[in-house]
Amino acid sequence: MRGDGGMFSGPRTILLKLTMMLGLCLTLSGCGVNAVPTKDEAVTAAWAEVLNQYQRRADLVPNLVATVKGAADFERETLQAVVEARSKVAQMQIPPDILTNPGAFKQFQENQSALTSALSRLMVVVERYPQLTATQNFATLQAQLEGTENRITVARRDYILAVQSYNTEIRTLPGRIWVWLLYPDAQLKENFTVENPEALQTPPKVEFGS
Repeated sequence: MRGDGGMFSGPRTILLKLTMMLGLCLTLSGCGVNAVPTKDEAVTAAWAEVLNQYQRRADLVPNLVATVKGAADFERETLQAVVEARSKVAQMQIPPDILTNPGAFKQFQENQSALTSALSRLMVVVERYPQLTATQNFATLQAQLEGTENRITVARRDYILAVQSYNTEIRTLPGRIWVWLLYPDAQLKENFTVENPEALQTPPKVEFGS
């Protein structure tokens, strides 16, 4: 008898799930059966935009460094910090599971933050060289960098909000039920650290120099 019970335990479990799912579809129709995959796709799209904008910035760095390097007696340590930070960003292999991999996500954020800091220091130092800031090439690169930093801020904000919405969905009802029944592979996503929550509601504006 025990052997028969074990043999039917699998089908019985499946039947139980199907019965519960049908019951829930009838009683909870319109309560978000598609919310989990929809919010998951929103996170994926927001993350793709984050990567796109960070790559845009990384692509600007070589020309920026080459332009600044032409200024006489420019601080080598400042330029070297930018070059090294950009190198770490370029060399990092982003794993497919980065959004559910705390270690990889933390490393990605640290590398990007290091490049942000290095570029900020560079632009402060550049203000000491009026002959450089007056050139058309530098002015164009500066404007491109400012625009990219603003787009990065927007992309990060959109990603943060998308992840907050997704994580809340799979941790609360009825989302948790749908995860159990239909989306067992759903996992919490990693998110950027929000130092100033009010900034999520404020349009970003980055300006280097005066």
